Amino acid sequence: MKKKSWLLMLLTIFMVITTACGGGGGSESAGGEVSLDDVEAASMDMKNDTTPIKIQYWHAHADAQLEGLNYMIAEFQKKYPYITVEPVFQGGYPDLHKKLSAAVAANDVPAVTNVEVASLPNFADSGVFSDLGPWIKRDEVKMDDFAKGMLNAYAYNGKQFGFPLIVSTSVFVYNKTMLDELGVEPPAKWDEIEDFNAKVTKKEGDKTTRYAFSVPGWDTWYYDPWNINGGGQILTEDLSASAVETEDSLRYLQNFYKWQNEGSMHMGFGKGASDNMRQMFLNGEIAMVQHSSALLKMYRENADFEVGVSFIPGDKVRTSNIGGAGIVMMDGAEDLEKEAAWKFIEFMTSAEHNIKWAESVGYLPTRKSAIESEEGDQYFERWPQYRAVYEHFDEVTPRLQHPAYPEFSEVYKEVIGEMVLNKKDPIPLMQDAAKKINDILADYE
Repeated sequence: MKKKSWLLMLLTIFMVITTACGGGGGSESAGGEVSLDDVEAASMDMKNDTTPIKIQYWHAHADAQLEGLNYMIAEFQKKYPYITVEPVFQGGYPDLHKKLSAAVAANDVPAVTNVEVASLPNFADSGVFSDLGPWIKRDEVKMDDFAKGMLNAYAYNGKQFGFPLIVSTSVFVYNKTMLDELGVEPPAKWDEIEDFNAKVTKKEGDKTTRYAFSVPGWDTWYYDPWNINGGGQILTEDLSASAVETEDSLRYLQNFYKWQNEGSMHMGFGKGASDNMRQMFLNGEIAMVQHSSALLKMYRENADFEVGVSFIPGDKVRTSNIGGAGIVMMDGAEDLEKEAAWKFIEFMTSAEHNIKWAESVGYLPTRKSAIESEEGDQYFERWPQYRAVYEHFDEVTPRLQHPAYPEFSEVYKEVIGEMVLNKKDPIPLMQDAAKKINDILADYE
């Protein structure tokens, strides 16, 4: 396949500032042919090798996640005292990805690292990550214990390159106290939204004093699922051309434009938009906000009303996309480092620690057995809002997987910006955006 060089492709990742966002792997790694027999021959002895080794774990965990990370590393080293894990904070996802690219170019990579979910295809397509399939098969990992969508988010072209580590999805966080007083429920379907808007929106003349709901305009992660739920697509089935301009793909956008002009839906875009939306919600100026599930703790701690959570409404389907980051092994690591990295990946995502890890960092559990355990029951007693997510556990799906996604998604995000900031009709703008998207895709043919 003719494509841009991998370094140039990776540079497109840095254009995107991300939000907070299965099956077993095959028998080939992105770096070349690797059969199960090869791995067994090379690593079966290493599986039980206790030679002391130190590996680096590059990550983008924020300060609030460090207590949980330190706990997990300490527990890991109790189990594997001969493996020392050095966590190295590399900044937010764009900074981390940039440093990974530089490390690959210098042939001096960490053994294991975070990768933001939408960026995995770009790296995996470039041969940067190891296919975990041989290790998964060797150690008989129960892959069906992971939520299917969460696992698929870290697979690409039939190979399992990583496991979900800090997983979020976008949900509607709502003012339950307000909605109870109004006698309304969050809409589960598109055809319930108009009635919801009429009952919840408050206006003084032409000015809205309370919006029914808000959808963030600053990140495509929030409105890609609206496109899909309406029966649309971002690209054609064969991923060769834009589909954002098709009739079904424009349905959500037509609704957004209508609801925005009516004053029932709020959208933020640009610098400070996220903070502004949060404060408007806490002030009672927005009844319901679409935001990352990772921010639920923040909302609960700051709201002077009861907070509820609802899965975003559907139409032809009902889905929401995965956010956050996974954990992967670098293909350029030495063999013994890879063995240590694999043990660390498996430990960090194990069912045994899944609930404690998720709660400590504010993200979602990923293991079905953990959720269905007594510890899982206790988790839902503390965090009943998350039940809305787990009622749709397998409807939390990967974002569109294409190496050019970080680049071409910026094109249709600009359309949303024009609609929000300048009140422009987004339909002709999206039709023009499709041409630009096709030009970008042509470079990846």
